[in-house]
Amino acid sequence: MKLKRYAAPAVIALTAALALSACASNEGGSAPADASTDAASTLSGTLTGIGASSQGSAQEAWIAAFQTANPDVTVNYDPQGSGAGREAFISGAAAFAGSDSALNDDELAGTFGTCAPDTKAIDLPVYISPIAVVFNVEGVDELNLDATTLANIFSGTITTWNDPAIAALNPNATLPSGAITAVHRSDDSGTTKNFTDYLGKVAPDAWAEKAADTFPFQSGEGAQGTSGVIQAVTNGVNTIGYADASKAGDLGVAKIKVGDDFVEYTAEGAAAVVEGSPLVEGREANDIAIALDRKTTDPTHYPLVLVSYAIVCQEYTDAAQAELVKAYVGYIASPEGQTVAADAAGAAPLSSALSDQVAAAIETIK
Repeated sequence: MKLKRYAAPAVIALTAALALSACASNEGGSAPADASTDAASTLSGTLTGIGASSQGSAQEAWIAAFQTANPDVTVNYDPQGSGAGREAFISGAAAFAGSDSALNDDELAGTFGTCAPDTKAIDLPVYISPIAVVFNVEGVDELNLDATTLANIFSGTITTWNDPAIAALNPNATLPSGAITAVHRSDDSGTTKNFTDYLGKVAPDAWAEKAADTFPFQSGEGAQGTSGVIQAVTNGVNTIGYADASKAGDLGVAKIKVGDDFVEYTAEGAAAVVEGSPLVEGREANDIAIALDRKTTDPTHYPLVLVSYAIVCQEYTDAAQAELVKAYVGYIASPEGQTVAADAAGAAPLSSALSDQVAAAIETIK
C-alpha cells in the first residue's frame, strides 16, 4: 500500500486515499518551498526507511513534497515502530530508521548492514513532538495529573478513577468509580521509552523501572503502534493512554504538573524543553542525541516530549543510497521540511541552532 499524502504549504494534496505504512509513488504537484524550480532534479532511485509511527503524518507530507520535487525518486517509509526501525537499519533492510530514541551504547558498538566497514551510524533529530496523555473517561472533560499519579496508574497501583490521588488533583471533577484501563504500546516503541523516561526521572519513588522501548508491566491493555493506542482509548470505556500528540484527535488530553502548575501540551513547550537540554555525552561529533531535561519546573516547558531521529550511516557502502539519504534527510531537517511537519503533524520545528548543527552533520554523510 502507499502513504496517504496531506496538504502542506507548497505541497498540493494528492487525490488518492493512500494508507500509511508503505511506499509512496511519484505523483505530480507543485514543488516544495525549498525545491529549485530552475532545473530538473537529477536524483533517481528508491529509498527505504522503517521506524517510528510517531513520524507517520510528517513522513507522509515530507515524502509527498520530496517526490514532487524529485519525480524519479521513490521514498518508502514503513511505520512499524522505533524498535523495528532500528533493527531493520542495523540488519541492512532499511537505508535509514525513524526512531523516538537514539541508538544506545550496545547498538552503537555493533555493526550496521548498510554502512561502510568500520564506520558508525549517527542520530539526527528531525521531529520534535509532545507526548499526549489521552483519556476517554465517562463524565470527565478535563483531567489534571502529576507524574507520581500517572506512574501509579500505568503500573497498576491505582486502579479506579475515583482514587483519592486522582480526586485530590481534580477537586471539581465528577470522577466515576469505574476501573481504569491503561493502554500502553505492545510493540517496542520509542514513545514508550520517552514516556517511561519521564516517569522514572520525575517520579522515581513511584516508577523504579528503567526507560525502555518495551513497556515494563503486564497490567492494562497493550496496543500495536500509535494508531492502536488511539483506537483502544477511543473505543474503550474509562481508558487512558499515551501517544504522539499529532494523533490525539478528539480525545481528552490531560494536563501534567510542571512545577506548581498543570500544563497543556504545546509545540512551543516541547521545543523549549529541547532547546534547554544538553547533548548526550561521549558521542561521535556528528551524533546529535539529546539528553532531555524532564525535571524542569518551568511551566512554559512541556517535559513529556519526544525527539524523533533519522538514524543514518556516516558512510554508506552504496554511494547512490548515500546521495538519496543525504538529500532526503537534508530536506526533512531543513526549515522548509520542518514547516511542512509543523503544518501536517503539529510538530515543533528545530531551533535555528539545532537546525544548523543537524545540517552540518548531514553534509558529512558520504
